[in-house]
Amino acid sequence: MSFSRVFQSYFMGGFECSTHRRHDDRRLDLLAATKHDRAVAFDYHSLLEHGIRTVRDGLRWHRIEAAEGRYDWSSFLPMLRAARELHMQVIWDLCHYGWPDAIDIWEPAFVDRFAAFAKAVARLIRNETDQVPFYCPINEVSYWAWAGGEVAQFNPLAHRRSSELKRQLLRAVIAAIEAIWHVDARARIVHAEPAIHVAAHPSRPRDRTAANRYRLAQFEVWDMLSGRRCPELGGKPAYLDILGINYYSDNQWFLRGKTIPSTHPLYRPFRDMVSEVYCRYGRPVLISETGAEDEARQPWLSYVASEVYAAVEAGVPVAGICLYPIVDYPGWRNGRHCRVGLLGRLDAHDRRPRYAPLVEELTRQQDRFASLLARTAQ
Repeated sequence: MSFSRVFQSYFMGGFECSTHRRHDDRRLDLLAATKHDRAVAFDYHSLLEHGIRTVRDGLRWHRIEAAEGRYDWSSFLPMLRAARELHMQVIWDLCHYGWPDAIDIWEPAFVDRFAAFAKAVARLIRNETDQVPFYCPINEVSYWAWAGGEVAQFNPLAHRRSSELKRQLLRAVIAAIEAIWHVDARARIVHAEPAIHVAAHPSRPRDRTAANRYRLAQFEVWDMLSGRRCPELGGKPAYLDILGINYYSDNQWFLRGKTIPSTHPLYRPFRDMVSEVYCRYGRPVLISETGAEDEARQPWLSYVASEVYAAVEAGVPVAGICLYPIVDYPGWRNGRHCRVGLLGRLDAHDRRPRYAPLVEELTRQQDRFASLLARTAQ
């Protein structure tokens, strides 16, 4: 197998950039809460010291377009220029659960406004840098449709409208891709979606059909984007460029039950999940989010990297692994300090502590994959 490198570094760092409104109507801004927006150059430089030359980062649409068609780039330009000056490659999230308050997400205007915003972003980036740009138009359409359209955990705070929200978000994704490509045909598109496994509990074998139906629902977004399903949305195969898999320790569960322990016989090896995505669509795969909290950070990276290693050896073109979030952040619901990152909170001296066990594991995995990728590139 000949393995073509897509990104500057195989191991990447992702910055939490959610901007949604919670159930209590409070808007989150994780780039500000982690102080990454003002420490972006320092953060990028810190990751470069650890061999990370590609990141996921985000724009805050609600801050940029406070009035229709009037774009204030002051919150974004320092990030874009820091990336350019430090030669950091960025996958830019255009919409990470949040949008300007004046737009009704259920109306056609949402699609038009998002496409116009994506076009403006693409034009700005094309004028600022010669690098081939990477965009994730809308992060986790599947999860957003469930959390915002089914159980009202966050905006738009709807119940039993997940299918409707999913289709609306996909209309916006498709319109944004076309707008981006109109400006810059070189642009690459990443679609970051959760990979899940749902199984029937051994005590309820009658749930097997329903569990598998739920598991297969994870592919709806990509099926719709490719035109396999709901062709009236306008999907086509060209829209599936790089398929981002977001995977955490709670992404496998028993139907109507608890998380499947990794030691349980029904826990599905991650390599099989990655392989299924590739075999289904024939497109390069990116582990676009993965990580754990506290002392689980090091063993989790060891597990995920080992599974990806096995998948690549078996011929699956996995383009990289993104540690997410790469910086500790305040939790969505209560602001608690979530110790998830390679880098900690910014201290009084504008420094971030490193989490040594994760640094050591990252270095070990970088060495392993350097050898593997050299072999598969031949």
